[in-house]
Amino acid sequence: MKYQIKFRHHLIFWLIYFLFNTLRWGSYFNDYSYSFKANLIGFPIHMALAYLNIYVLMPRYIFRRKYLDYSLLVLGALGLMLLVKYNLTQALLGASSIPAGHQPISEMTLNYAITAMLGELYVISFVTAIKITIDWLRENSKFHALEKRQLSTELQLLKTQVSPHFFFNTLNNIYSLTLEQSPKAPQVVLKLSDMMRHLLYSTDRPYQTLHEEFRYIHNYIELQRIRYDDSLHLQWNVSGKYDECSIPPMLLIPLVENCFKHAGSSSTEPIFIEINAKVKENWLHFETNNSIRPESDQSLHEHPEKGIGLSNVRKRLSLAFRPEDYDLTISESEQNYRVLLKLKV
Repeated sequence: MKYQIKFRHHLIFWLIYFLFNTLRWGSYFNDYSYSFKANLIGFPIHMALAYLNIYVLMPRYIFRRKYLDYSLLVLGALGLMLLVKYNLTQALLGASSIPAGHQPISEMTLNYAITAMLGELYVISFVTAIKITIDWLRENSKFHALEKRQLSTELQLLKTQVSPHFFFNTLNNIYSLTLEQSPKAPQVVLKLSDMMRHLLYSTDRPYQTLHEEFRYIHNYIELQRIRYDDSLHLQWNVSGKYDECSIPPMLLIPLVENCFKHAGSSSTEPIFIEINAKVKENWLHFETNNSIRPESDQSLHEHPEKGIGLSNVRKRLSLAFRPEDYDLTISESEQNYRVLLKLKV
């Protein structure tokens, strides 16, 4: 949503202000004709002071923290406008036009000066508050637009980070399977094709169904089973009603990838992984548990890019969800690494 102050908005505001002031002072003097004439004199002065403050003095002095200079200039402007208003009122209205029962102002007194300047200061403050509010709404709108662009950029970055080495390893596995004329080769090609199609096209949307995310995870796991063969001991459990639930695309896959990064790097080491996804009462509970190979901690320190996945998930969660709508917990022991994501869907 864009917040713009156009000419018609200024016109409407000042017309409402003029009407309000005329009615207010007309009821006070019990003479709406006099109030109308007096406001015609003061009206341009109100406008001049207000615009001088919000478009000249504030940008040049308040925003640059020159508060003393600003205060002196405002007082000077108020004093100048006071003299102009007083002389115009005396010249155009005069004492004879003052409503009955009210004392005419025959000379500039301290009480009159203070009252008039406070009145002008009230107008300036009111208009300035409106301007500050509009500016805040505009900046807030820009900030949220920037957040959305950042989220989109991070999603594109995530797409480039979905383990390129995984795809290369899968292609090598396909090559080996074709040399062996294995019946698994066509199935592997289809799963890889489905994953790449999802990665290229489905992730352009802000949200996708949990079913689509789970299907991608399932294909990923099946390809990893082929890669690691009998050394992989993996449980993948899904429960609950999730057909109508949706989440940002590719949000869960980094958590699954993280299991394999910690658990093993070769096809000979035993790998133990358990992944549980459960939807209950509009909340997704996504939990991963995996064994840790002895050198994994050192590997993560030597290759900090391996922590990009979890960091990306944290950032995307903070941008896409309110703090009370998610919780990401990570715990680690010598032999086990556990991640639990609770997400309102």
